[in-house]
Amino acid sequence: MAYTTIDNPELYFQTKIYTGNAGDGSGTTQSVTFDSSEDMQPDFVWLKERAGGADHRVFDSVRGTQKVLRTNATSAEGSGDALTAFNSNGFTLNDSQNANENGMTMVSWNWKAGGSASSNSNGSITSSVSANTTAGFSIVAYTGNETAGATVGHGLGAVPQTYWVKSRSVGDGWRVYHDKVSSDPETDYLVLNNTNAVADSHGYWNDTAPTSNVFSLGAAGEVNTNGSTNIAYCFTEIKGFSKFGKYTGNGNADGTFVYTGFKPALVIRKRSSGTESWQVHDNKRDTFNVVYHRLLAEDSGSEYTSASNQLDFLSNGFKMRATQDGGNASGSTYIYMAFAESPFVNSNGVPNNAR
Repeated sequence: MAYTTIDNPELYFQTKIYTGNAGDGSGTTQSVTFDSSEDMQPDFVWLKERAGGADHRVFDSVRGTQKVLRTNATSAEGSGDALTAFNSNGFTLNDSQNANENGMTMVSWNWKAGGSASSNSNGSITSSVSANTTAGFSIVAYTGNETAGATVGHGLGAVPQTYWVKSRSVGDGWRVYHDKVSSDPETDYLVLNNTNAVADSHGYWNDTAPTSNVFSLGAAGEVNTNGSTNIAYCFTEIKGFSKFGKYTGNGNADGTFVYTGFKPALVIRKRSSGTESWQVHDNKRDTFNVVYHRLLAEDSGSEYTSASNQLDFLSNGFKMRATQDGGNASGSTYIYMAFAESPFVNSNGVPNNAR
């Protein structure tokens, strides 16, 4: 049985679908509110237009409103963009056509960190951290010094299984640490804005595994240019709420089952042993099985709606239902990041229902 400290995951993560209204005569702003009766003020908001070719747009409360990064691009942080407020139960948008285009269906993935950032001096580089230790998520801002072996405090109080790092002031790509990419993940990295397989370099994590207090940096410019401001999104597993693991494909429509200990709300998966996309699936674009709508984190294109690379969300994990290389090639290794809709068994011993 998978008991948890989080009976209601919607207090810490929610997917929200909304329709843009800019230019429709009802005003140029929109307050997007979550469907849940539970209030959650997001600190990290990831937006994507579903039917059009617009960039993925990422906002967080540490960098502040209207400061955008794009998961599908290497560009430095932009200003004056769509999101103007993080509200108690959602967020507010301006008239940006990229996130609030009239009539365009959008999806947002939203995490709660710790609100206002605090100074953290656990590392050799002082960081500004908004941390939610209950949900295992922190947002970390720091300034690079181009010193191999520099360390940055992440505020989680537990070892992170994955973190995504992006320079704000330099046009470099996203670097991703995931502890299941290999037997020595501290030597390896993935890139969120491309489809490449896992690669080796000491320049990003200095061949040093993260600890419960800090993660380490090499001298590579993408994560540690001298004087460059950077942002990191750090995650540690919380039983019944989040899981960061790997699986091996079997090339069969009766595909590999992955146990998470919860019914998923969001699954992000990437073939790490070969070239393939970062596939993003959620429980709001597909409310019943099979789950086939998918967006690609490295691609600005519209949502894919074909049956390829489909999967099922189950009461205790997810299962591949297609044979394509993107999710289930025989013998290929895939890493994933998953967040819960509901725990398999709550803290009172009550199991959830399957879809």
